[in-house]
Amino acid sequence: MNIIVVGLNHKTAPVEIREKISFQSQIMEDAHRKLLETPGVTEGMILSTCNRVEVYSCVDDIESGIREVKGFLSAFHNLPLERFEEHLFVCFAEEALRHLFRVASSLDSMVVGEPQILGQLKDAYQNSCKYKAAGIILNKLLHRAFSVAKRVRTETRIASSAVSISYAAVELAKKIFGSLEGKVVMLVGAGEMCELAAKHFINSGIKDIYVTNRTLERAEKLAEEFKGTPVNFNEFHRFLPKIDIVLSSTGAPHYIIKPEDVTEALRARKQKPMFFIDIAVPRDIDPKVNDIDNVYLYDIDDMQGVIEANVKGRSKEAEKAEGIIAEELTGFIHWLKTLDLTPTIVGMRERAEEIRKLELDKALAYLNEISPAQVKVLESMTSSIVNKLLHHPIVALKTHAKDHYRDMYLEVARNMFNLVEKEKEEPEEALEG
Repeated sequence: MNIIVVGLNHKTAPVEIREKISFQSQIMEDAHRKLLETPGVTEGMILSTCNRVEVYSCVDDIESGIREVKGFLSAFHNLPLERFEEHLFVCFAEEALRHLFRVASSLDSMVVGEPQILGQLKDAYQNSCKYKAAGIILNKLLHRAFSVAKRVRTETRIASSAVSISYAAVELAKKIFGSLEGKVVMLVGAGEMCELAAKHFINSGIKDIYVTNRTLERAEKLAEEFKGTPVNFNEFHRFLPKIDIVLSSTGAPHYIIKPEDVTEALRARKQKPMFFIDIAVPRDIDPKVNDIDNVYLYDIDDMQGVIEANVKGRSKEAEKAEGIIAEELTGFIHWLKTLDLTPTIVGMRERAEEIRKLELDKALAYLNEISPAQVKVLESMTSSIVNKLLHHPIVALKTHAKDHYRDMYLEVARNMFNLVEKEKEEPEEALEG
């Protein structure tokens, strides 16, 4: 069984490409079902965030598996592969495992050390389990990834100087306006990103915050927490003339703020500048808004420059984290290799048990008037002999599972116990039945 990752992220694709193949929560069930229907895919998980869309799969064959998963992305989003293939990255085998561990540990994030990605990865795994797309390999792999992330957070200071996308957005607002004293902010959306942004805005001197969300109750709860004003989602455009800074992060599949909305708001506010921060994927704000005078629009990719200044200080901690990942990677690869042993070990035990029972039955046929207790003694004795004879060969197989002699030991064991011939016989027997 082979593990592959096919996807794109903030390093390989701009937001206008990422948003085209993102997966919203309401389509995840259908997406996992179709992923499992993809030829050669036996297990799967889809991770879709504002910065990445990645499909983790267990496949029968690496080359055809990569081709089929690319085809799945194209077909599911009704988008020709040539429109986005150049932005895709592919990992398989050890590199696929390393990639997942780095993602879980936030070493692959736009903001190294940010905590949100681990929660998003756990949500992706829960979806995979919920829609019956995760099997023995992904279950083990994801739990190991969560363990790696925990080790990185407890054994390094990778997150000590980390900033969030929301923090970067506030820092950008400071550069635009100089000071945020007296500015009015509107949060469009009431999720974790907006909640974090509200905290950073308040710490920077903002006192007037409006909050809108499709679920008014959620907007009211967040507004109450920050002494802000909740706004009905259907009416938030009416409030734009009052707003200096708009931060938007919803799950809307289309633009919710358009050029005409902003032009009208500017007219009402006598062309006073407005700053828009769009950290949603797909984007909430039409990019054409940036063409309007006195308007500054930044999307999630624009945050990169603000964030890069913080990366240098975390490089040493990142090196420690990479060491932890390498260590954990070795352990997981060893476990994967032992999976290959299981059918052989089971076959060895079955073949030995088959011979034991056959010979025991012959012996019992020659013995007259033997008591049930004596039969039990013979059963126990022959079982003990078989187990002791198998013990050292099985230990040897497990010991060499992690070195370059593994395949040789497997082949020898399968030939010595005649398992190869048995496999050849089984399909013929099935046909006869």
